Amino acid sequence: MTTDQLPDRLSSDPKSPYYDEAVLARDVGIRFKGIEKTNVEEYCVSEGWVRVTAGNAKDRYGNPLTIKVHGPVEPYFRDKGTS
Repeated sequence: MTTDQLPDRLSSDPKSPYYDEAVLARDVGIRFKGIEKTNVEEYCVSEGWVRVTAGNAKDRYGNPLTIKVHGPVEPYFRDKGTS
């Protein structure tokens, strides 16, 4: 059983050093400035930022373009019972 502790920084990009498949498999949710975000590619709690996708735009390698936005970040596991 994995712990309920989320990493300080996490990325959904398999090429990133902050990618963790085991944690992502547990359905991580992100609250940014108190609002639920579903388009977060990467976050860092200690530095207070999230990287979100910029619409359907792609870079020259076919990866989605992202924008870094600063503010309070609250990651959590969605698989915890919300009853």
